[in-house]
Parts: sequence; structure tokens; C-alpha cells
Amino acid sequence: MKNKFRFCALALIGAATLTASAYTEPQPEVKGVTVGGYLGGRIEACITGRVMNQDIDELVAPFRTKTETSLWQTEFWGKWTQGAIGLYRYNHDKALFEKIKAGVASLIATQQKDGYIGNYKPEAQLGGWDVWGRKYVALALVDWYDLTGDKKALKAAQKEMDYTMSQLGPGKGDIVKSGNYVGMASSSILEPVVYIYKRTNEKKYLDFAEWIVAQWETPDGPKLLSKADVPVALRTPYTEVWYGEKNGRKAYEMMSCYEGLLELYKVTGKAEYLDVVKKVVNHIIAEEITISGSGASQECWYGGKTMQTYATLLPQETCVTFTWLQLCNRLLRLTEDPKYADCIEQTIYNALLGSMKGDGSQIVKYTPLEGYREEGEHQCGIHINCCNANGPRAYALIPMYAYIAKSNGIDVNLYGQGTATVKVGKNPVNLAQQSTYPESGNVKVLVNPEKSEKFVLKLRIPAWSAKTVVKVNGEAVDGVSAGSYLVIDRTWQKGDVVTLDFDMRGRVHKLNHCVAVTRGPVVLARDSRFGDGFVDESLRLVEKDGYVELTEDKDKGFAWQSFLVKTYKGLYNEFNYESQIKMCDYGSAGNTWDKSQRYRVWLPEVNDPKLK
Repeated sequence: MKNKFRFCALALIGAATLTASAYTEPQPEVKGVTVGGYLGGRIEACITGRVMNQDIDELVAPFRTKTETSLWQTEFWGKWTQGAIGLYRYNHDKALFEKIKAGVASLIATQQKDGYIGNYKPEAQLGGWDVWGRKYVALALVDWYDLTGDKKALKAAQKEMDYTMSQLGPGKGDIVKSGNYVGMASSSILEPVVYIYKRTNEKKYLDFAEWIVAQWETPDGPKLLSKADVPVALRTPYTEVWYGEKNGRKAYEMMSCYEGLLELYKVTGKAEYLDVVKKVVNHIIAEEITISGSGASQECWYGGKTMQTYATLLPQETCVTFTWLQLCNRLLRLTEDPKYADCIEQTIYNALLGSMKGDGSQIVKYTPLEGYREEGEHQCGIHINCCNANGPRAYALIPMYAYIAKSNGIDVNLYGQGTATVKVGKNPVNLAQQSTYPESGNVKVLVNPEKSEKFVLKLRIPAWSAKTVVKVNGEAVDGVSAGSYLVIDRTWQKGDVVTLDFDMRGRVHKLNHCVAVTRGPVVLARDSRFGDGFVDESLRLVEKDGYVELTEDKDKGFAWQSFLVKTYKGLYNEFNYESQIKMCDYGSAGNTWDKSQRYRVWLPEVNDPKLK
């Protein structure tokens, strides 16, 4: 298989009715999704280089010994399993299925009679990362149940949750006093609690979920509801112990709690839950997310959007990148607000693609906007770390993001070479995209319903595309607006063709006396391998009205995309002699993970007092 895989919403093995899964939320109405071109190739590299090469027995071993008192080994099995299941739904590879199946069986065999599945000593349970690890076990078991109908998996998840509820709850242990980061790590177990309730309809799980949310607002809790209007980096004061119990700015764990809150909203319909998450995400977009679509320093929010031009310690953890993608995807499906789709695209083409080594074997822990990338450490005595385990979940999300099926139509979110079959009512509609997007801004969508039918096709018009032309069967469509969905409501017939022409001009971004360039959804970067000068040198772009001319580099070498950019280089060009530099896509920059090679996104800008 080269550059294409197939997503099927129903498993070939097993006959379960596929409900919303633990994180990928597959749609029975969307089948046959393929992602081609460069992006499809990166998904393939993730499967073959990372997922299939994982030693699963090593991930299960800590569950057998149960000697831990503080570390997080148990998250690795759950994360890997979820990523593998999501990617199996995409490519339906039998070898991958068998690998997952063997891992699930090995894991369930470690469950104690009381229901505990974990790695902690009895006297250490509820401390450290114990409840956090139980969350990932439950998520993966429910996901496997959804895929196969294996009731043993659902029963194991129930027993684990029942055991947890025997230790935590009214009159028992307080969840916000267990674990790390003001209880956010432990209370993020809210998500699988809701999933188990949805699959069993046992009210005790719903009651437990509501209790968890109530604990957030207790004196010792993280105030995840009442502080929705507070910038996420300002919710708790800086603490002497950064990675510890009292730091309430931990990005990954905070967003995980809000993911659970969205799932609870789906069950209860309590509008305040959705409103809270929307407010928080607005803050994250406004104050934290960088030009590459991720954020955080040392895994915590710090107001990084305005400080992204500075060299930052341990920036943009891949676990943060994935969780941000997942949170935006949930909001997109709930609200159909295209700003979340734009956020997802930005993150996929930059922070996510930039996180994986060229051969797909490793997923980096941190993705700086300057410097180099390097392999993360092995954690907890296992040959894996949190981001290597989590990264494949992000790649599995890509085809899930592509289309949203509705009773009256289809939302198109992802552009590029690929196919899908989307059921509108009872009528299957085959969609085929012909495009090299985002290398090119031209997209052709072939719309072929099984029979002619009136329905709505909603096309995402990215906020960055100031000038977009859309045509149906050669006729221009009015009402195209950046940052919105273009709604085309008509009777569609076999052979209909939609064309989109996006604005791929190079856009100039300025911040803190630095300058950056984006093209389409892709961030560009200098890379020392081009040999075209010092990547940290000061310069000034030859720009007009916020745009810079980009000339395709015919000799792009190591890069997926590469361009020649006109500049005024250096501090001593008194007569403004023009020069040029090369810039490539952020994902290609530094992807050898060689410390002797450097890249940079934000370029120092020469100060010219003559210019206002």
C-alpha cells in the first residue's frame, strides 16, 4: 500500500453496532475514506514505522508486577491501543488487528478479582498517576468493545470502574486530592465514565460523572467551571514544584478534563458544560496556540502566543498537540463552527507533521519553532514515552476529521487527494477529490450520488484564504467568505464537479520584531541544510500589503515544499540590495533530528527607522 489507506466505519471482524467510540467517534454514514498524497504517506509511515513496531508485551508487563508507587507506565498500553484501533479502522490491516487483539487479551488477563487493572502497589493506589492510568485502560477497552463487540472488554472496563468507585466518591476518597495537577489528571477519568454509562445505561456511572464535575468546584479543586473566563495560564499561581500536585496550568490534563465534560454534555444536555468548554477554547486560541498550531512550555500553559518568537524551554509537547486536535474535533462536531476546523488543519500540517521523524519510527516530545528536534527519553523504564504512545492517535484522527455526515448533507473539512462514501439519508454519495493540496490551491471534488437527490454540501473556506473561487460544473458560486462554510443547496447528480481555487499567496506575520511566513495552512521555516546563510541572521522581507512573493524551488531536495523568498538581508545593506533565502514547510524542517542542523520559523527582522 502506497500513500493510501482505507477507513471503514464498521469492522470486518466482529458484528457489533458501532456507537461513538472512546475518541475517534467513527460515523457509520462515512465509509471508504482514503487520504492520498503526502499526508496519506505520513499516515502510512506512522503505521509501519511506529505502531507496528511496538513491543506490546513490554507495555503490559507493569500490569503484571504491580510494584509502582509514583510513575505512569499504565498510560502507554491504553494510548497505543487507541491509536492502533483508530488506524485499523482506517486501513483494516489484519496484522494490525491481530496485534491489538493479542494486547487486549494480555491486558485483561492482569485484572485482579476486585477489578483493579493497574501497576500500583495496594498502599500506593490513588496516588501519582494511578487513576490517570486507569482512564487510559478504560478508554482502550471501550474502544475495542466498540470495534468488535467483545463483551469481555466492556465487562473488564466496568469492573475497573466499579473498583475505582469503591475508592472514590461521596463519603470515600476525594478525586481532586488524588494524583497530580490539582486533581486534573485523576478527574479526567470522567471521559470513560461517561462512555461506560452510555453503553450500559447504569445510572451509577452517570452519578459518578456528575460527582467528579462537582468536585472541581470544591476548595481543593481546579475550578474548571468557574474559571472558564480566566486565561488558562493564570488560573493558579506559579508553584515551587512545577511537575506536581498544585500546578493547575498543566495543558494536557486540563484539556482532557474538558473532553470528558463535552461527553457529559452529550448525555445530559446541560448547556453550561458546552458553554464552559467553548469559553476555555477561545482563551486557548487567543492566548496560547502558536503559528504551528500547538502550545505550552514544559507542558503547561504560559501565555505563549505572544511569546512564541522567543526560544522557549520544552515547547509544544506532542501530547498537547494531540489533545488540542481532539478537543477541537469534538467541538467541531457539536457546533459546526469552522474555526475549529481551521485550528485542526493548522495543527495537522505543522505541529503534527513536524513531530514525526522522516521514517515514522519516532514521534518527538517537543516541537520548537527554532533549533532542532530530538528523540524523547524512554520513560518509566520502558522503551517508549508519552508522545510516542499518543502521536498515532493524532494520525488516526485525520480521516475522521475529513467529512461530517448529516441527515441533510455533508460537511467537507479536509482537502487533498482522496475518496469517501457518505450516506445522506439512504442515498450513498461517492466523493472523490483530485488535488495536490496544499502544495497547490486547486481542488476538484467529484460528487456522485447513487441517485439524484437534493442535499446540502458545505465546503470549508479557510480563514487564511482571502480570495477563493468556487465553481459548480464550471459556474461560479456567490457568497464565498473566508472563515466560513460555503453552503451549496441543490439537487446533485452523478458527474457533478465542484472546483475550489484557494488563495496560496505567502502571508507575512510579524511579532516582537520578528517575521514569519505561511502559505495556505503551512508554516515555512529556514533550514541550515539549504546552505543559504545563517538561519538566525536578521533580514527584512520584500513584502507588499502583508504578502510576500514565493517562487517554487525546483531543487527542493529534502523538503516536501520549498520556496525562494525575496529579502533584504543583513544589517549593512545601505542601498537595500535584494537577496533571497529558501524556506521549506515546517514539517520537513529539521526532520533528520540531527543536532548539527538547525531550522527557524520566526526570523529576526531588521529595524529600519525610515519605515513606519
